[in-house]
Amino acid sequence: MANNSIKLLAPDVHRGLAELVSNRLGVPLTDCKLQRDPTGEVSFSIGESVRDQDIFIITQIGSGVVNDRVLELLIMINASKTASARRITAIIPNFPYARQDRKDKSRAPITAKLMADMLTTAGCDHVITMDLHASQIQGFFDVPVDNLYAEPSVVRYIKENVNFEEAIIISPDAGGAKRAAGLADRLDLNFALIHKERARANEVSRMVLVGDVTDKICIIVDDMADTCGTLAKAAEILLENRAKSVIAIVTHGVLSGNAIKNINSSKLDKVVCTNTVPFEEKMKDCPKLDVIDISSVLSESIRRLHNGESISFLFKHSPL
Repeated sequence: MANNSIKLLAPDVHRGLAELVSNRLGVPLTDCKLQRDPTGEVSFSIGESVRDQDIFIITQIGSGVVNDRVLELLIMINASKTASARRITAIIPNFPYARQDRKDKSRAPITAKLMADMLTTAGCDHVITMDLHASQIQGFFDVPVDNLYAEPSVVRYIKENVNFEEAIIISPDAGGAKRAAGLADRLDLNFALIHKERARANEVSRMVLVGDVTDKICIIVDDMADTCGTLAKAAEILLENRAKSVIAIVTHGVLSGNAIKNINSSKLDKVVCTNTVPFEEKMKDCPKLDVIDISSVLSESIRRLHNGESISFLFKHSPL
């Protein structure tokens, strides 16, 4: 058992997930001030001593002002380091720039590696994230990284909210086949695959279904929903192949651009996202949106890490 205390820090915007974790742990958010001057520069201060304490900084990074949130996180980490914290853990459920994990063309940066370097240089000792777009990003870090999975929480949601005995798991592309197969195995269901051919980035030109979805409730699973154009077209393909209904479950609901318009006008019955990304305001404009709360997973990972216990239990189980 650790003999130092847990200190939870969060920025002044998108604090919803941090507050849920705080309530579950029974640990109040540490008093801190983050101010922006007219030039746009950020100043940060912690209102109490964190010397020799176990710091957990919880941040939700969605679409829009990603770079501002990243810089604020780096400043908070560095402030904790210079205040003599014993250990600093950054909890970043939706890891920014995760899709830029390799050189896909000449003279392109590997920005996910740059993110890892900046976090460690700022003073981060540990990173907790969820459903990394590419799991090899963990190798970019020189500090421990725990990549948690939304799958146990998704399994619980499906069992509680879907007549899953009539369901089939759908992967929207070949890259997600392993994820869909794993979820299908846990639920003892079949799975199908949609092969997509892209004309340009974020534009799908042709989609082909591999598998039988006749009279089935189709559950499309993916790690991220951006503009939701792929999900909308996938729903059309599935219904054309005599599916009963279609819902989509994604880990990171970025929902940028025309996402809400695309969802509302689509044939999807529901789009379910975890709260790794803040989208509470968007739910007001889209009745098809639903949320899976992953604060229980994060709070249990904090408790286990603080007490020196194994986190691997959370890879297959979702705490209540």
